[in-house]
Amino acid sequence: MAQQALVTADQQREAVPEPVIRVRGLRNQFGTQVVHDNLDLDVRKGEVLGVVGGSGSGKSVLLRTIIGLRRQQAGTVEIMGRDTSKLTERDAKDLRAQWGVLFQDGALFSSLSVAENIQVPLKEYTKLSRRLMDEVTRVKIVMTGLPADAAVKFPSELSGGMRKRAGLARALALDPNILFLDEPTAGLDPIGAANFDQLIGTLQQSLGLTVFMVTHDLDSLIAICDRIAVLIDKKIVVGTIKELLKLDHPWIQEYFRGPRARAAFGE
Repeated sequence: MAQQALVTADQQREAVPEPVIRVRGLRNQFGTQVVHDNLDLDVRKGEVLGVVGGSGSGKSVLLRTIIGLRRQQAGTVEIMGRDTSKLTERDAKDLRAQWGVLFQDGALFSSLSVAENIQVPLKEYTKLSRRLMDEVTRVKIVMTGLPADAAVKFPSELSGGMRKRAGLARALALDPNILFLDEPTAGLDPIGAANFDQLIGTLQQSLGLTVFMVTHDLDSLIAICDRIAVLIDKKIVVGTIKELLKLDHPWIQEYFRGPRARAAFGE
């Protein structure tokens, strides 16, 4: 069964002595509903980790817990070797500057232009001059494949794909080491989703990013993920698709061997 195949903490430490993200004994619950129970996870430096799971398995809850938007009931989260629960406010802010987050649909501020959205983290975390912020903004717009005239547009004037790229540009504003993505291709047509996958893959390789990506898109898992973390039975199983297919768990078998999976694999 899947629980027998879980990657143990000792095994993970042997493979990766100092993971970029290290979760141990995590417990998340809402009232009496337990979402995660004694969950362990290591995210390796420079990898693209895809996080999948059934409805209610807590994919986004896990992401939000790791980045500090919710407090777990038990367990620890270490990012870049630092226990996030033991940081001073200043140290926590310094650590947050080391990652960027792209939420679903970009989560842009509707009253701000694309350029102003990108500059939000620059204003919060740096003391750059206006000229330098404008230069950084231009670089990020080009980097994420947006047209130059997108800078002055508002989110309501952008397509869904352009909003995601604008949100990605904001997530990359501070040149982070870690990039968190929450359903980055949701709502995009197949061509737009494939182009966005390619963009993420290119940026990850050129910038040396560690990418933590919550997704349900099998094409994304196949295209750019080095490993996949599957949330099942309130815990997590990590491996390549080939490794996961060896596990005798109904959800994993249905997900990776079902009709949509066969189509994604070209079978």
